[in-house]
This record gives sequence, C-alpha cells and structure tokens, in this order.
Amino acid sequence: MLNYDYNINMKISIICVGKVKEKFYRDAIAEYSKRLSRYAKLEVIEVADEKTKDNASDNEIDIVKNTEGERILKAIKDDSGYIICLAIDGKQLDSVELANKINKLGISGTSHIYLIIGGSLGLSDEVLKKADFKLSFSKMTFPHQLMRVVLLEQIYRSYRIINHEPYHK
Repeated sequence: MLNYDYNINMKISIICVGKVKEKFYRDAIAEYSKRLSRYAKLEVIEVADEKTKDNASDNEIDIVKNTEGERILKAIKDDSGYIICLAIDGKQLDSVELANKINKLGISGTSHIYLIIGGSLGLSDEVLKKADFKLSFSKMTFPHQLMRVVLLEQIYRSYRIINHEPYHK
C-alpha cells in the first residue's frame, strides 16, 4: 500500500531533446502538466537537437549524441537530484511500480527527480552513466514528442495511485 507522506515539494524536471512542433502533442503536454501541478512542481526543459545527416557514420552519430548529451548535463542544476533516463534497455515497470518508485523517493527525502528523454539517436554514454535508474517503456522506439506525452501521463497516473484517487485503467 502506498503512503503519500510528503507534500507538493517534490520537483520533477523533464529534460528532453528537441521541440514539440505538433499542436496535438503540445495540447496533451499542457493538459498533463496542468493536472500534475497539484501534486508536484513540474518543469519541462528542452535542449536543442542536432541535425543528423542520412547514412551518418557511427562516429557522426556519437558526435550528435555527445553534443546533445552535453546540453542535457548542463540542464541538470541540482546535484542531489535523482536522475532517471529513459532507455530502451532500462527496467520496465508497470504503473503501480512507477508510483511506488516515485513515492519511495519522496519518503526517503529526494526532493528533485530528473527524467531524461533523448533525441532520435538516444542518449550519450555520459548521460547514461549519470543515471540513478534507467527506465524503459517498451522495447519499441517512440518519437520523443510522443514519449513526452506518455511520460507525463504516467507521472500523473502515479500521483493518482499514490493518493488513492481513481483513474481509468
């Protein structure tokens, strides 16, 4: 059973590569951000993405990931924050397990959670090394704009679960 023993002092920062261009994604992001505001202090930090040419070499891909990775790492301002990287090889959790993780972090005194969504090529090794936890939503690859919506929805669902509030299944 979950126990919501801490208050809205939890700060959640979602660091993501690239901008969301499609209005329907922006609308969904705005809606879940508004819903989440009663549970936590949310900020979404967008860092610039790098253009990748077609048929890029492994070296060119590494350069793009490392450049984006440097931008991500600069956006992490709180060294005591807990860093969760979204990674295809991360651990898959169901919604209740994610809620438990967020709840336990808050109860143990963590006041800032960073969730990091990479660009189209993924995250650099340097960013992945900083992760306290690697989270996977699926073995499939998703557009980072859609992943932002899915992540916000799951965080919102987590807080509904933590607070024993109804939410559709």
